[in-house]
Amino acid sequence: MQDLEKAAQELQRQGKTERIRALADSADGRKLGQMLDAGAVEKAVKGGDSAALQQILRGVLGTPEGKRLAEQLRKAMQK
Repeated sequence: MQDLEKAAQELQRQGKTERIRALADSADGRKLGQMLDAGAVEKAVKGGDSAALQQILRGVLGTPEGKRLAEQLRKAMQK
């Protein structure tokens, strides 16, 4: 959990949190949020189940919305 906190602090330090928040609030971000099973994500994270997380991520990135959002996120992280 500390690694996630460190990553969040680094993103904030770099001024990228607002870009990420804007992507999450976009139409694609909201649609993907509705597709996710929050309970399954939480269980995988708490249990350290990387295979389950990869499967969830593959499902999300396999959608047109996921592909667009991933590309937008990639561009936002490069700036």
